Amino acid sequence: MKPFLLVLSSPSGGGKTTIAKRLLQGRDDLGYSVSATTRPIRPREVDGVDYHFLTRDEFQRRVDAGEFVEWATYGGELYGTLRREVERLFADGRVAILDIEVNGARQVRASTPDSVHVFVLPPSAATLVERLGRRATETPTKRRERVLLAADELAAVTEYDYVIINDDLVTAVSNVAAIVEAEGRRVSRQRRLLGGIERLRQEVIEEASRIGTA
Repeated sequence: MKPFLLVLSSPSGGGKTTIAKRLLQGRDDLGYSVSATTRPIRPREVDGVDYHFLTRDEFQRRVDAGEFVEWATYGGELYGTLRREVERLFADGRVAILDIEVNGARQVRASTPDSVHVFVLPPSAATLVERLGRRATETPTKRRERVLLAADELAAVTEYDYVIINDDLVTAVSNVAAIVEAEGRRVSRQRRLLGGIERLRQEVIEEASRIGTA
């Protein structure tokens, strides 16, 4: 299968990162593209695993050097997908999962038309607020800003190829996995299939020529 970009977006607290990481468990045909960010590292996060944590100056230097597939400002901090992350996954023949925001997804959609975009919805506003409240590192003001931003992001749902509701994690992961399977079977991504079509056609023609000659 030809590797492709799988973009997962949702409001902060919608569960896209958790879904991405659960999807990777037990599969070697998928890979997670670790994003870069300027936001402070949180407790229990690991640099290079959860994010590539960069200073604002270093992030901007890499933007100017063309090292990002996409980047955007979210909640006052910079986030982006390093080109080297995607290239590494593609070189291994794996689908690259991008856990990115709406503005970044728009950049990917414009530059990579065959990318697949999935929007993850929270089951309710109350659930979204409750999930954000679990982040003890954020002030109420910061959480309020994220909730208001979520309202704007929800208006972008119609730009996506698929939408799922994350009311049950197991079901949500299963739904995204089904999307990956279906998209992987597109004719344009079936390298081996395309290579064997002409051979199959010739075999069918040969079989047809034998009909009625025995």
